[in-house]
Amino acid sequence: MMAETTKTMPVNGSPAAIWAMRTRFACFCAALFLVVAPAQQAPPPPPAATPVTQAPNAPAPQPANPNAPETTTREEPATFKARVNLVSVPVVVRDKQGHAVGGLQQEDFQLFDKGKPQVITRFSVEKSGAKPAKPAEATPKEGQTGDAPLPADTPDRFVAYLFDDIHLVPGDLIRVRQSAAHHMGTLGPTDRAAIFTTSGRIQLEFTDDRDKLQETLNRLMPAPIGGRNMSDCPDISYYMADLIVNKNDPTALSVATQETMICANMDSTMVSSAQQLARGTAQRELSIGDQETRVSLFVIKDLIRRMSAMPGQRTIIIASPGFVTNFDVQQDKTDLLDRAIHANVIISSVDARGLYTDPEFDASRPAQMSSYIGRMKGTYDRDAARAQADVLAELAMGTGGSFFENNNDLAEGFRKVAAPPEYVYILGFSPQNLKLDGSFHPLKVTLKEPAGLSSQARKGYYAPKHLTDAQETAKAELEEAIFSREEMHELPIDLHTQFFKASPVKASVTVVTHVDLRHLRLRKVEGRNHNSLTIVSALFDRNGNYVIGNQKVVELRLKDDTLEKRADSGFSVRSSFDVKPGTYLVRLVVRDAEGQMMSAANGAVEIP
Repeated sequence: MMAETTKTMPVNGSPAAIWAMRTRFACFCAALFLVVAPAQQAPPPPPAATPVTQAPNAPAPQPANPNAPETTTREEPATFKARVNLVSVPVVVRDKQGHAVGGLQQEDFQLFDKGKPQVITRFSVEKSGAKPAKPAEATPKEGQTGDAPLPADTPDRFVAYLFDDIHLVPGDLIRVRQSAAHHMGTLGPTDRAAIFTTSGRIQLEFTDDRDKLQETLNRLMPAPIGGRNMSDCPDISYYMADLIVNKNDPTALSVATQETMICANMDSTMVSSAQQLARGTAQRELSIGDQETRVSLFVIKDLIRRMSAMPGQRTIIIASPGFVTNFDVQQDKTDLLDRAIHANVIISSVDARGLYTDPEFDASRPAQMSSYIGRMKGTYDRDAARAQADVLAELAMGTGGSFFENNNDLAEGFRKVAAPPEYVYILGFSPQNLKLDGSFHPLKVTLKEPAGLSSQARKGYYAPKHLTDAQETAKAELEEAIFSREEMHELPIDLHTQFFKASPVKASVTVVTHVDLRHLRLRKVEGRNHNSLTIVSALFDRNGNYVIGNQKVVELRLKDDTLEKRADSGFSVRSSFDVKPGTYLVRLVVRDAEGQMMSAANGAVEIP
């Protein structure tokens, strides 16, 4: 007996609808695993069904209902164990020629948190450029003929170009725009590109239409939130404002005060007024700078969330002069990096300023009336330039990406950062006695036998101020699995697809999940063999955009004789979707409760 209900979720192509879809999808996601065995590892042989022993003084259990169904299907979320304090650290190991090195094992690495060695409890290797497994065959119904091979232009790489138009100045934006256009022209038939801006004024969803990409690039313009320019009196940068207001730096305040007296033609009796004006200007610039920084980080985090829905290799390329991140947003950066790591999104960045120029010798700067003020402002500007670059480097190093800086050949920069490293090692550890105080934890990753190798890894993380809810964490990880393209084979399942074309504009696709009971872990309880399977199916269009999906939970309570009869044949679960004719990518994820194992498979169906 199998009772079955299905909830489907259509979605249109607008950004608002896409986000609504993501919200609805998250609502029906089951809680999922946190530690996953390598995808290609064969599942261990399942133990025999084990009886449940009872404590000596425990009350006698109620007898099982002999007429209870042996198999039921429902849409009720299953709960799996999750470790909410796992810290993930992507590591890229390179040789002397700069090539990424593969073949390393968990025991080759050492990881330190605040100088203390940590036990690496999770280890995996992500290899870029891996081809998806052969798709499942689609069986037509009702007289339809033909198979559904994976289309030649099925997308397997998604590149999001994020232009920081909030911070980019006109000259840099023009050069970046030209270099990006050159690079987009080199994308292959299975690549999809999208354009986003930190201001949110211009965006183009993932596409392979080169004309649309060029048209969108041509519309890019600077869009600063504030209206600061070098003729302001006094000329206080965001970096300098942070020193004056947040860090109470007396030297920075003195420099700003002296500059105010000169540019405002104040005499020596007006020091107090000049200082007040300097403080007011610093407060205004700090407010504008804080807003620009928070908006930029929010857009990056939002883009990572959007990228996690792409079924393939995911790369974000940030074209920016960088921006200063003060202490108040450090936790935001940690959350951003964690989200990117969990979603397998690589962030790379191109410093749009090109070749470094010492601000003290910048001819566009107004001449200073005091050499002392000029030297100090030059020092602050140099420190600010380094701080702006730091965030770009941190995002790249923390996610396994690349950072291109101090070079005017931006076209070469886009080429270099667009190619992800061939191997990225993900080390995971659970900090012991972690204090929920928001403090910074510096990380260090070393190789036990370097032998001419160097490693690039995340520099640290900020401790949370409260623990993440395990249920929410599990739901997010289920989304990560369904929107990935990684094949996993820990459970004995097979994927098949069928389609029926009712009319030129109406069709249905059926995803058939077959489970082999002979290699499924079962637990013996009161004469029955128990397990629960969570089965999630989803369809994506040819550009990798989510179309529709559903989830089913199959409860197995099999009698011994039923298990013996079904051992060879197994059982199948069907999920049907109403769609329009076209080409669809199919994603199937199955998770069990007893062994906490998972399998994932990809397929394709083409409805003419």
